[in-house]
Amino acid sequence: METSERTTILVVEDEALIRMVSADILGDAGFRVLEAANADEAIEILKRAEHVQLVFTDIRMPGRMDGLELATFVHSQWPDIRLVVTSGHTVIPDSEIPDGGRFVSKPYDLKRLVADIRAVIDAPKPMDSEAL
Repeated sequence: METSERTTILVVEDEALIRMVSADILGDAGFRVLEAANADEAIEILKRAEHVQLVFTDIRMPGRMDGLELATFVHSQWPDIRLVVTSGHTVIPDSEIPDGGRFVSKPYDLKRLVADIRAVIDAPKPMDSEAL
């Protein structure tokens, strides 16, 4: 898919093995992948990196923010970045993820993960109330 070749994804996961496997799968699917072990590291990467289109974050992580708080922060600071949130400990409705993001339960099927991420990237952005 052409979109994936131009798309940069930031994977935020404190479990190194899960982060590496996710990054490898997304890289093999043609995405450019950046990695962070927690929200603080992710924010520093987002401040420096250009053209991150999607943040894929676990909810439960050590540090100042969990993944859902990170998603809310990312949406407030970089509203064009799309969001996919995951957890093996809780399930949340997509409606709780800012800006039309998606929730994916762990353990996730890796092919389904790629399809879900492509769907979020390709979906039209929700209408911004300020644009009305």
